[in-house]
Amino acid sequence: MSVCIVGWGHTKFGKLEDQGVEDLLVAAANEAMADAGVGAEDIDAIYVATFNAGMSEQDFISSLALQVSDAFRFTPSTRVENACGSGSAAVFQAANAIEAGRARRVLAIGVEKMTHLSSGDVGRCLSRASYMPEEGDQGLTFPGIFGVVAGKYFQKYGDQSDALAHIAAKNHKNGSVNPLAHMQKDFGFDFCRAESDKNPIVAGPLKRTDCSMISDGAAAIVLTDEDTAQSHDKAIAFRARTQANDFLPMSKRDVTAFDGPKTAWAKGLEEAGVSLEDLSLVETHDCFTIAELIQYEAMGLAAPGKGAQVLADGTVYKDGKLPVNPSGGLKAKGHPVGATGVSMHVMAARQLMNEADEMQVKDAKLAGIFNMGGAAVANYLSILERVK
Repeated sequence: MSVCIVGWGHTKFGKLEDQGVEDLLVAAANEAMADAGVGAEDIDAIYVATFNAGMSEQDFISSLALQVSDAFRFTPSTRVENACGSGSAAVFQAANAIEAGRARRVLAIGVEKMTHLSSGDVGRCLSRASYMPEEGDQGLTFPGIFGVVAGKYFQKYGDQSDALAHIAAKNHKNGSVNPLAHMQKDFGFDFCRAESDKNPIVAGPLKRTDCSMISDGAAAIVLTDEDTAQSHDKAIAFRARTQANDFLPMSKRDVTAFDGPKTAWAKGLEEAGVSLEDLSLVETHDCFTIAELIQYEAMGLAAPGKGAQVLADGTVYKDGKLPVNPSGGLKAKGHPVGATGVSMHVMAARQLMNEADEMQVKDAKLAGIFNMGGAAVANYLSILERVK
């Protein structure tokens, strides 16, 4: 049984001082249901993604979804968490419920409220997605962890500072036309490449422009089976959904290889019966620019250590053979952790429906979505196509 996305909602991402977790969740859910043309009485189950880890005092969040409508009372609602992959985890659980015949229509919501905390406090909360006996004991936050990843990659393959700056500049240019993005500014390569007071070194070789932003936001989608989807105005089907978890300790794996993402991609392409050449675009998890660079290699777009080549030849730009992050990615769009995976599915679905406005990739037919939790630990790959 194929599962389809039939509606979506997406708040703006950014520093949203006047909106809390409940406000964001309710707004995204209402928009998604209105877009799908359904009411609360049509939804059989709800999955809510949030990482939290101390960022919000409201840790028990599943029944906040019932604030969307009194008609949701007694509807099963479950919180889903898998670090930065939480959003995709909620989407996958929703799809599983439909495939199992336990639900006809399911609402998947991702939400996070982060900007009310200091960057140091957010960093400490996010560090709980690392292996505490090792990375935690070293006092590494995620910029530090990916600084280590970048340092090891540079040692192995040479200085890639130009490539990282090209990724940052590409994604900020793409995000500059995304009205939902946290940062809508085209910084250009020179600014992203140069260390400066406005772009200081953060960790290892990573500068501020190499790091995704702390953001607030929410996104939601309505899913159903393919037969039911025919009664809706639009339907985006999953050609593939794959998940591959790797070891949590960085010491147990080669952090420059991203074997978990590589496995998820290989299984997903096989399940979908397609190759990378068949994809029209990819939304990928650029929490740090080094992550996007290594993901080029993990997905098979470039050989190990050669990720910079697909920037040099233009492949991953919006007008290239395989545009990567036409939405601006986490780098420009922002990274409200629990919302990110759902947001990626929304952005890809909009592309396939030709509803992406200035972000639109011409003739988009198939979209790949890669979302990961931790440093390439919980890895989710979706391949979507329009069926209506």
